[in-house]
Amino acid sequence: MNDKVIKTNSAWAWLLAARPKTLSGAAVPVLIGTTLAYIDARFYTANNFSWVAAVLCLLFAFIMQIDANFINDFFDYVNGNDDVSTRLGPRRACAQGWVKLDSMKRAIAGTTVLACVTGLPLIYYGGLEMVLIGAICIVGCFLYTTHLASLGLGDLLVLVFFGILPVCICYYVQLHTCTWTVFIGSVATGLVIDSMLIVNNYRDREQDRDAGKQTLVVRLGDQISLRLYLASGVIAWLLGICYWINGHLLAFILPVIYLVLHFFTYLKIKRIDHGKALNACLGETARNILIYGITVALGLLL
Repeated sequence: MNDKVIKTNSAWAWLLAARPKTLSGAAVPVLIGTTLAYIDARFYTANNFSWVAAVLCLLFAFIMQIDANFINDFFDYVNGNDDVSTRLGPRRACAQGWVKLDSMKRAIAGTTVLACVTGLPLIYYGGLEMVLIGAICIVGCFLYTTHLASLGLGDLLVLVFFGILPVCICYYVQLHTCTWTVFIGSVATGLVIDSMLIVNNYRDREQDRDAGKQTLVVRLGDQISLRLYLASGVIAWLLGICYWINGHLLAFILPVIYLVLHFFTYLKIKRIDHGKALNACLGETARNILIYGITVALGLLL
């Protein structure tokens, strides 16, 4: 792509800054948590499940993901982590000059407020505890880029904020409870989505190591990190046994499609090993995550 054709603060520039490919990581937890609530609603009153609440959860997740992307774009550039000449990953809006810093500041404020406004009606469905959950999400959104990612805690945050919290909360909003199946499913979801962070940090491991950024990949080393990528998908699939035990065999079998694709992506990462070519593996991982969510949801419904 030729940078010169991207006008500063244009609609295309903002679309690139929003990183639409990452939205699968926001959609999948909502899809799984909501599907679990939908099939379990039959054991409660007929009016327990709300499509309005489901849509609000999805919109909140999307807006928070975009907010996190804006925050990451802004602070990585301000802190000097986005060197255009050495960056291996997809180009970033602030570093490329596609979006002005002041404009990004306003966008961060705007998306944060919009997320709050979108999530506020969830109080009606899930209770006042939704305020605390929303506050935790917003604080975590900022702390990830500004402090915790460089300490090697990024993977733990992904497990919590892209697995446990969204899946369990989407279920709780609908049925005001949580089950062991939902919790195990939320951990599996978090592991699947963490594979995207692993390959991202694996690609950047040399630059992160030189910059003193102690990601989990830097701490564990190349070979163990590769095994961790593979294991994240395998363990997530195995945890799907909880669906089988709960009477949803297909929710365990259909994700084999994801597992096969995950294995082939692992082999590709292992073969490429380093460089910008790993960006293709990042895209494949995002695709795999979406396929995981769809196959689990279909398995639960069928």
